[in-house]
Amino acid sequence: MQLTDSALKVLSALLEARTGQRLSVGRQWRIEIALVPVLKRHGISDCDALVSQLSASTGSLLADETVDALLNNETYFFRDQAAFAKLPQLMETIARGRTKDRKIRVWSAGCSTGQEIYSLAMQFCENEALWNGWTIDLLGTDISRTAIDQAREGNYSQFEIQRGLSTRHMLRWFEQRDDRWIIDDRLRQMVNFRRHNVLDTPPLGPFDLVLCRNVLLYFPAENRSRALANAARILAPDGALMLGAGETVLGYTDAFEILPGVSSVYRLAPATSQTNHKAA
Repeated sequence: MQLTDSALKVLSALLEARTGQRLSVGRQWRIEIALVPVLKRHGISDCDALVSQLSASTGSLLADETVDALLNNETYFFRDQAAFAKLPQLMETIARGRTKDRKIRVWSAGCSTGQEIYSLAMQFCENEALWNGWTIDLLGTDISRTAIDQAREGNYSQFEIQRGLSTRHMLRWFEQRDDRWIIDDRLRQMVNFRRHNVLDTPPLGPFDLVLCRNVLLYFPAENRSRALANAARILAPDGALMLGAGETVLGYTDAFEILPGVSSVYRLAPATSQTNHKAA
């Protein structure tokens, strides 16, 4: 199945129109492989035939499935161990300003199939002495309907469960059913999932921590600025934003500044923090 230039142009335009993501050259090689299940389900011969059907009805279920297949839902448990090693101390620091209401809110933007936010839920549960009596409100959002459905179920394959998890975590937090691994209800009940695009109006804040890791990579510059502006709007004045190791706020927004001594983690710039404090 050869992907023609005209089909590539249409598929790229559809992805950007629906999600704001731009299909980089580095992602184009996987388009044909990613679309094979869609073609088989609908009995479509090749990508040119798919594009013809999409052109006739861009708002169809077929368009939804095509966009979903083109999204990169790469994720795994405790992705980037160095980043997760920072989170317990970061959350403890933030908690010092929450002793009155004893509530922590976290938003994982672009959560894919849920491994990131479930990993954080494990960290909270495994430090029960500190968080006993606290309300831990975790939200995971993603534009992919398929990814969010799997995240809600907490249902993972052997391959997915082995990526990033120790044997101890597997046995403590998952139940094996045939060839699938089902997450413990205690973790599932800690997290709410919903379908959402980080470029749209953000969930109602404030949030103490926003995880937006390995999401900005797929956006052009103007959409990176838009996503960061949304994160700034709903971040608590003393909250933190964590990006992926290859991402930065520099050149896209003045709303944040680097948290001293902690790479990939940002706090609100003083002017933005004051604005958010007045709105809170």
